[in-house]
Amino acid sequence: MSTPSGQQPSGKRLRTLTIAALGVVYGDIGTSPLYAIKESFHPTHGLALSPENVLGILSLVFWSLTLVVTFKYLMFILRADNQGEGGIMALLALVLPKLHQGALNRSKVLIISLGLFGAALLYGDGVITPAISVLSAVEGLEVATPTFQPYVVPLTVVILAALFLSQSKGTAALGAIFGRITLLWFITLTLTGLPWIFRRPDILSAMDPMHAIGFFVRNGWHGFWVLGAVVLCITGGEALYADMGHFGRKPIRIGWLAIVFPALLVNYLGQGALILEKGVEAVQNPFFALVSGWMIYPLVIISTAATVIASQALISGAFSLTQQAVQLGYFPRTTIRHTSRETEGQIYVPRVNTLLMISCIALVLGFRQSTNLAAAYGIAVTATMAITSVLFFVVAVKIWNWSLLQAGTLVAGFLFIDLAFFGANIVKLADGGWVPVVMAVSIFAIMTTWKRGRDALGAILSEKSIPLQEFIDELVQKKTVRVPGTAVFMTLSRNVAPSVLQHHLKHNRSLHERVILLSILTEHTPEVPALQKVRVTELSNGFFKVTARYGYMETPDVSEMLIFAMGAGLPIELEKLSFYLGRESILPNGTTRMAGWRKRLFILFSKNARPATEYFRLPPDQVIEVGAQISI
Repeated sequence: MSTPSGQQPSGKRLRTLTIAALGVVYGDIGTSPLYAIKESFHPTHGLALSPENVLGILSLVFWSLTLVVTFKYLMFILRADNQGEGGIMALLALVLPKLHQGALNRSKVLIISLGLFGAALLYGDGVITPAISVLSAVEGLEVATPTFQPYVVPLTVVILAALFLSQSKGTAALGAIFGRITLLWFITLTLTGLPWIFRRPDILSAMDPMHAIGFFVRNGWHGFWVLGAVVLCITGGEALYADMGHFGRKPIRIGWLAIVFPALLVNYLGQGALILEKGVEAVQNPFFALVSGWMIYPLVIISTAATVIASQALISGAFSLTQQAVQLGYFPRTTIRHTSRETEGQIYVPRVNTLLMISCIALVLGFRQSTNLAAAYGIAVTATMAITSVLFFVVAVKIWNWSLLQAGTLVAGFLFIDLAFFGANIVKLADGGWVPVVMAVSIFAIMTTWKRGRDALGAILSEKSIPLQEFIDELVQKKTVRVPGTAVFMTLSRNVAPSVLQHHLKHNRSLHERVILLSILTEHTPEVPALQKVRVTELSNGFFKVTARYGYMETPDVSEMLIFAMGAGLPIELEKLSFYLGRESILPNGTTRMAGWRKRLFILFSKNARPATEYFRLPPDQVIEVGAQISI
């Protein structure tokens, strides 16, 4: 078996990255002790609070963390990087070139659709995680005294609103202390769980897999449905993979094995020991019951800080996911602001931030308790985990040249666990699980509709276009008037005359003496090296072709492209250029094979997409728009 290997940091840099990764990569999975055990023993599961069942659930938690996070994600999934970037969109971008070879058959369409739906599900995760995490932390005040009960929901709403409203300032300053706070959190997890393990060392036997097997034998289907709560301990696995590009595989693996996994294990075992010791008294909120008296208050503070950090990581992930989807052509252009001069990945997407904030606060106000929110949690993450396993199989076979037997055996094991967790979460649909599913279906519909609409629009424009060389030859034959100056026409195709160029010539009956046809291509790689970004080709009769290539993690900048082009020999003066853009008025009465609702949705998003002038960073006073009416 062969897999790609990336350059790894060493020494002080490695230690710095490992500490920094604690906050961003492990924020989500690191806050799961707040609710995972509590939900596993919820009365709705109908389990007897016996020592055997306590050991069985703790055994399930231990082996879930071991098999899913340690074995699946750290040992295998992290190897499937796209030039260092991880996450389901990066994985999809990695397999797309292989899928596009040959005819687009049903299996290829299915794989692409699965990848897009997995990405859509992550938005649901990005909404539910901040809501349940912060609410769980603030609920610790109820353990201290029931007096705080009426203030839990309002305080949670205030914290979430402050978190989302601060996004426009960027996360660079906050990110500098993420790792240290989260390191303190993991130390806290260890110190609060360890004393209870010393009091009940018999809890250590939970690591014996026979306790997990015995749990299913004793409880039957009741035991299986409990997996829907146990899965809460591993929901950060997919986020772990998505954040790989920021830190690399090695720091993430070191952070997990040296700090995170031991701390989580000690705290989970400590909660189990507490329940063995105190029984029903501790089940209502076993995490905060690990301490007593005044110690609850600092524990609430540090846990709230940890949940805010976990939420920040998922919010930033939603921003990155949106940028990737826009660049790959699955989302309309939207405003993306870079919030840091030093860190390229620091971005802010206002529309996504607003939608996430409204959705999170609505969930808190609607469900009001973390236990109720837990019913909505799990479906999105487990479905995404299963989809990641399928895409990993494609990578292993198509790119790494593993045999079908090797890849199939490994992925079958992954899917057995993923689908077991997913199946146990299906029963949550009626109790709130529909929330992330509805969100995912809506986002999936938007992504597929936008892609189909843009492809259909491109096909219509291509039909009306003529070969570029033929167009240039006609200019010479007809002795078209050429006026001083340089015009830039943006085009999707490099070998045809764009429709905006034809419209301009038709109505003005003249053309600039120098014409630049600018094509912007998004590659299925995160970034394109500066020396490979731009290629200039000089044609006849004053025409030039400029092809600019960008990665899906980059934002196109026309001014930057043309500066590179000047360095490649293009004779222009930036301040004297005229940029011509097409502005299409789209009508839904065409013959395109799209459903009526898709046509209307595409038109709606086309009207509300960010203007090309802003998105491509064109100088506004040098842009001329040429209108056209197109029926799809």
